Amino acid sequence: MLRALIYILPLALTIYAFIDCLNTPEDEAKHLPKVAWVFIILLFWIVGPIVWLVAGKLRNVPEGGRTPSEWHRRQRTTWVAPDDNPDFLKSLKDENKKDESLLKDWEADLRRREEEIKRRESGAGPEDPAPPAGP
Repeated sequence: MLRALIYILPLALTIYAFIDCLNTPEDEAKHLPKVAWVFIILLFWIVGPIVWLVAGKLRNVPEGGRTPSEWHRRQRTTWVAPDDNPDFLKSLKDENKKDESLLKDWEADLRRREEEIKRRESGAGPEDPAPPAGP
C-alpha cells in the first residue's frame, strides 16, 4: 500500500499541475511562457509540478476577477442575457425580416399557381399539355 502511494502521489501532483497550467491564461504564467512550463512539468516529474505550484503562476486574482469561461472571450467581461443583448435582438429582427420576405414570396407563388389551376379548370387558360407518353 505504501509503495503504491509513493507512485500515486507524484503522479497525482503532476496531473494536477499539468491541468492547472493548461487552464491558466498566458498572461498569468510567471517567468516563462506557458509552453515551457508544460514541458518542465512533464519532463521533471516531481520537481516540475512543485516549481509550477510555487513560482509558475500568479496566485492573486487579477483586477475585476476573471473566470475560466471568460479567458477566451476578451471582447466581453460580463454576461448579458439574450433579451438585453442588442446584437442578439438585431439578429432576431433581421432573421424575422428574411423569413417574412420568404413567406411573402411563397404566398405570391401559391396564389399564382392557384389562379393557373382555376384557369385550367374553367377552360379559359392555355391548352392542356400533351399527356405523357406511355410505355
